[in-house]
Amino acid sequence: MASRQEEKEQRRRERLERERAEQAAAKRKRLLAIVGGTVVAAAIVVGVALAVSGGGDDGERPGDAAVASAARAAGCVYRSFESEGNNHVTEPRTAGDYETNPPTSGDHDPTAAPDGLYPPGNEPEIANWVHTLEHGRIILMYRPGAPQATVQALQRLYEEPVKDNPASYHMVLMRNNTRMPFQAAAVAWRHYIGCNNVTPAAIDAMREFRDRYVDQGPEFIP
Repeated sequence: MASRQEEKEQRRRERLERERAEQAAAKRKRLLAIVGGTVVAAAIVVGVALAVSGGGDDGERPGDAAVASAARAAGCVYRSFESEGNNHVTEPRTAGDYETNPPTSGDHDPTAAPDGLYPPGNEPEIANWVHTLEHGRIILMYRPGAPQATVQALQRLYEEPVKDNPASYHMVLMRNNTRMPFQAAAVAWRHYIGCNNVTPAAIDAMREFRDRYVDQGPEFIP
């Protein structure tokens, strides 16, 4: 009898031990679920904060939403890009050396093209005007063969005061020499807006773009 009683007691202790182990395992599982949910929630919050603040690698910053909205309303294309670099090189550069068209960053000539209006056929070389973008300039450009009305609309925009600065402040107007897919474009360092129909709404979008990105290059040159 004593042996059977001891066996019974042993089985009871084993059962209790299993129940305690199962309860402990369930508690750990609940804790892991809570911690995991907290981590996911924190990641979502961080992701939302980055999206709102313009963080991340896509180049978006506060204020870009207004440019994007104006571009959409005008039927234009607005893009932001990562930097392709900014080394000084002396060998000639072609449109094929850049990942965007028109180019928005990348290796360039040591000499930046001066601000100003360039008559057709006298536009600066690509490597020179990419350097100009690095200095925070806005380049307005039109495709060869663009209607005269397009050129005139861009020239009127070029001749406007820029925010609290004089007319044509840190601006370039030139004929495009990269065979860009747009009739007209406004280009800044790492950004462009391109339009195939240069309507008043398109000019408004380019003005919004100009005011957003002028003097926003990695090098400020007065």
